[in-house]
Amino acid sequence: MIIDRDPEHTMQEVWDVAKSFGLDPFPTHFEIVPASIVYEFGAYGIPGRFSHWTHGKAFYHMKTMYDYGLSKIYELVINANPSQAFLLDTNDALENKMVMAHVLGHTDFFKNNLYFAHTNRKMPESVGVHADRIARYEFEHGLLAIEHFLDAALSLKEHVARKPDNAPVTTSARPDEHNGSNGGTIYEDVLSLGDPRPAESSPDRAKHIPERPEHDLLYFLINYARDLEDWQRDVLAIVREEMLYFLPNMQTKIINEGWASLWHYRIMEALELPASEYASFSRMHSGVVSPGGRMRINPYFLGFKVLEDIERRWDKPTIEEQERLGRVPGQGRAKLFEVRETESDQTLLRKYLTEDLIRDLDLYTYKLVDDEWQVADTDWRVVRDSLVAGLDNFGLPVIVVEDGDYRNNRELYLVHRFEGTDLDIRYAEKTLQHTYLIWNRSVHLETVIDGRKVRLSYDGRRNSKTVI
Repeated sequence: MIIDRDPEHTMQEVWDVAKSFGLDPFPTHFEIVPASIVYEFGAYGIPGRFSHWTHGKAFYHMKTMYDYGLSKIYELVINANPSQAFLLDTNDALENKMVMAHVLGHTDFFKNNLYFAHTNRKMPESVGVHADRIARYEFEHGLLAIEHFLDAALSLKEHVARKPDNAPVTTSARPDEHNGSNGGTIYEDVLSLGDPRPAESSPDRAKHIPERPEHDLLYFLINYARDLEDWQRDVLAIVREEMLYFLPNMQTKIINEGWASLWHYRIMEALELPASEYASFSRMHSGVVSPGGRMRINPYFLGFKVLEDIERRWDKPTIEEQERLGRVPGQGRAKLFEVRETESDQTLLRKYLTEDLIRDLDLYTYKLVDDEWQVADTDWRVVRDSLVAGLDNFGLPVIVVEDGDYRNNRELYLVHRFEGTDLDIRYAEKTLQHTYLIWNRSVHLETVIDGRKVRLSYDGRRNSKTVI
C-alpha cells in the first residue's frame, strides 16, 4: 500500500494541475471517513437528511454489496459551494490522488453546467433544517402519521418539473434561513403565492384546473390539495425541494461521470507518476471506464468515450468538416468546455454519438425472443435514438395532471403519456392509494394496457379498473 505522508500537499498538487487545464471547480473540502459513513451518506444522498425507511433500505443494500466485495464507493461528493467530498478510509494514497482528481472534475461540472445553475448550493444546511422540522412534526403528530405521509410524498418524488422553472414551495417563511444564491430566503416564494388553496368564489379562478396538463405533480398537490394540514403541505414542499436539487444529477449522469473520468485521467498523467504507480493507476482507470456488461452500458465509459471523440474531431476536423462546417483545427479543448457548460445526457448523445463511435463501441439494441435475448438492430440511428429515448424522464413513466376537478367533484384525473411500455399495475395501484392520502378524493389514472385504453381508480376503499 502506498501511504500518503502529506495529503494536503497532494490535494494542492492535484488542484494546481486541474486549474492549469482550465478547470474551474468550487473550493472543495475533503474528509476521510469509514465505509459505514460513506454508505450512509450515499443512501441519504446528502448528509443530514430526514430519516425514512427507504434511506435505511438503500444503506443496507449498498453496505452489504461492499462487505461482500461486490462493489465499492471510493468517494462521495456533494454539489455545494464549497463542495464537500468524503474519501473512503481504506483507499491508499494513489487511489485518493485519483479520486481527488475525479472529484475536481465533478465540482467543476457542478459549478459550470447550466442544468445545475439553479440548484441550492447551501443544500447541506437546508436539509438539516428540513430534518429538524420533520422531527418536530413527528413529535407533534406521531411517528406513524409522518411515516405514512412521507411514504405518499416519496412515491411521487420523481414527478416534478423536468426543467425546474417553479421556485421551491413551502409553508414556512423564516427570514434567518438562506439559500445563499440570491440573498433571499429559501421560502420567500410562498409570500408571492398567497393562499395555496384558491378560493372557490375568486373571479380569477381558472375554469379548468390546471389550465394545461401539469407535469409537476408535487407542485400541483402543494397548491391545490385543499384538505392538507400545514405540516403536510410543508412535508410535500420539502420532498419536492430536495428532489429538484437531485434532479440535475439524474439528468447528467453520463456526461458528469465522463467529464470527471476524462480529467482524472489527464491530471494523473500530468503528475508524472513513477512507473510502478502509473501501472497501478492504469488498472484503476481501466476499471472505472470499463464498457460494462453485455446488456448494460457503464455511464463512466460512455461519457468518457463521447467526450474523447468530441475533442479529437474538433482538434483534427476533416477537410470536409472544415469546408462545410467551418471547423478550425485545434479547437478540441474549447469545444469540450462548451459541451461541459451546455449539455445534458440526452443532448450529448443526440448531438455527438456518431455512426463511427457507435460502431467502434459495438453498440446495438436487443430484444427478448423465446426467453432469449437477441440483437434487434445495429443501425446507428436506431441505437442512438434508443439510448436517447431511454433517458427520457430517466426511464420512468410520464404522468401529468389532466383535471383537478374531474366530474365536478374535486376528483383527481391523471394521464400516463403512453410511449409503448405498459405500467406495472400493482405499483400504479399502490401509488394511487398514496396519492389519495394527499388529495383526499378519488384519484384516477388513464393509461394503456395490452393496447387498450384503461382508467385505474382508487376511491379510498378499493382499486378498480375500467376499459375506456
